[in-house]
Amino acid sequence: MSHMKIEGSVVFVTGANRGLGAEYVRQLLDRGAAKVYAGARQIESVKNSAAIAVPMDVTSQSDIDAAVRTCSDVTMLINNAGAIFGGRIMAENALENAKAEFETNVWGPFNLSRAFAPVLAKNGGGVIVNVLSAVSWMSIKDAATYAMSKSAAWSLTNGLRLELARQGTLVVAVHPAFIDTEMAAGVDMPKTTPFQVVDRTLNGVEAGIPEVLADDTSAFVKSNLPNHIETFYPKVAAPRP
Repeated sequence: MSHMKIEGSVVFVTGANRGLGAEYVRQLLDRGAAKVYAGARQIESVKNSAAIAVPMDVTSQSDIDAAVRTCSDVTMLINNAGAIFGGRIMAENALENAKAEFETNVWGPFNLSRAFAPVLAKNGGGVIVNVLSAVSWMSIKDAATYAMSKSAAWSLTNGLRLELARQGTLVVAVHPAFIDTEMAAGVDMPKTTPFQVVDRTLNGVEAGIPEVLADDTSAFVKSNLPNHIETFYPKVAAPRP
C-alpha cells in the first residue's frame, strides 16, 4: 500500500485561508513539508507567511489550470474547500443551493483531482486527500442538500482511488462530523477540533490509510452503515400499521 512522508512533501491545500484549511497549512509546515501552496479566492486572506498563497476558486477552471502550471512540483493535493448554502430539499431555493454546493464540494475536487493527477504521477504517485463528512453516509434535514453533495464526493473519492491506483496515487477520504470552525458556528452539537481532524488525516496519509474517521461520530455512523436506515431513521423504516 502506498504512503507518503509529510516531511519533504509539496502540498496544495484548497480553502487554505481559514478554519480547517489554515490548520492543514499550519500542521503540514510543522511536520516539515518542504512547501505548502495555500489556495484561496483572495490570496491576501492567507495569513501564514510560511505558505505560498495561490489564487484558487475551486469552481474556476482557469484558476485550476493556472495552479497546475505554477505548482508542478506538488506531491499531495488536499481538496479541503467546502461550502454549505442551504438545507432542506423542500426549501424555496433548494435547487440553486444544491447546485452551488455541488459546484464547490463535488465538481471542485473532481476538476482539481483530474488536473493534478498527471502532476502527481510525474512526481512519483503522491496523495489526494478529499475532506468529506459523516453526512456522506446519512442525512440531516437541515443540511440535506449539503449531505447530497458529500455523498457524491465520497463516491468520487472511491472512483478516483480505483482509477489512480495504477499510477501509485493514494486517495484518502477524511470523514469528520461537525468541526469547531466558522462554518459550523451556528450548530449546537458536539464539535471536533480542527487540530484532531488534521492530525488524524496526516497520520493516515503517512500510514497509507485510504479512509480516515476523524472523530467518534463518524466512526459511529460508519459502524452502523449495514443497518443505517433503522439506526438513523427509525420512523422512516418502521412499517405502516
